[in-house]
Amino acid sequence: MTPKLQDLVEQLDLESLEVNLFRGTSRDLGGHSVFGGQVIGQAMVAASRTVEDRRPHSLHAYFLLPGDMDAPIVYEVDRLRDGSSFSARRVQAIQHGRPILSMMASFQIDEGGLEHHLPMPEVPPPESLTPIDELRETWFAAVPELPQAVRDVLTQPLAIEFRPVSSANPLIPQQQAAPYNQIWFRAVAPLPDAAWLHRCLLAYASDFNLIATALKPHGRSWYSPDMMVASLDHALWFHRDARIDDWLLYDMDSPSAQGARGMTRGLIYSRDGALVASVAQEGLMRHRPDATAVRA
Repeated sequence: MTPKLQDLVEQLDLESLEVNLFRGTSRDLGGHSVFGGQVIGQAMVAASRTVEDRRPHSLHAYFLLPGDMDAPIVYEVDRLRDGSSFSARRVQAIQHGRPILSMMASFQIDEGGLEHHLPMPEVPPPESLTPIDELRETWFAAVPELPQAVRDVLTQPLAIEFRPVSSANPLIPQQQAAPYNQIWFRAVAPLPDAAWLHRCLLAYASDFNLIATALKPHGRSWYSPDMMVASLDHALWFHRDARIDDWLLYDMDSPSAQGARGMTRGLIYSRDGALVASVAQEGLMRHRPDATAVRA
């Protein structure tokens, strides 16, 4: 396991403070606040530790305040219901006495039933695509005036590896590009056979690349200095078990943007074509023409 992935796994191993009360730490991924996927992943760990013999099937979260990367996050779990088939949990992520995220999660016993799913789109296999580390060198060469701070953000090592189906340069966004995005991703090294860990890491990774998809038709990106960008809410449905240390395809589209908000949907497939999760997110996309370096 690489140091970066080991660090992320340790981040998800929350400290138990009391019954229903946990504490986690944060890492700087180059933004101005805690990465939303980290808070969702840790909130899923906190909720899961209060449930036995049931798997999470959905979560719905609202980002309320930017997270402080230098302060611990306390996760408070409310055990709302334990029925014969389903359990419901509410999780509050708290910093400086205020909630920064509020999440509901539902768990279900293993149960058989009718099954169907949309087929995976036809895309090139990940092995045939250029690793994003190599693509970045081409992107940087095309934008020699790129600020060093942006270069540093883009080149820092991550626990998740990405291989986009399209090699389009996000640093030179095109006006009226289609609001679609497809990208393969996986953990950078093998992980233990712990189903809860793979689900929580999937929740973590599901926050990458969504708002970028909604920005595409407008010729903007996360790195546009005149944009204020942040996740507002996040919903995730777990359909089938999957290993995040094997390649997964994230197929995303953005059906609408309005009111300084962009809506994005995503389907996550295993490499054998099974639909393992669905995602929906609305993000803030506020145009700030007077700003010089505003980025969430």
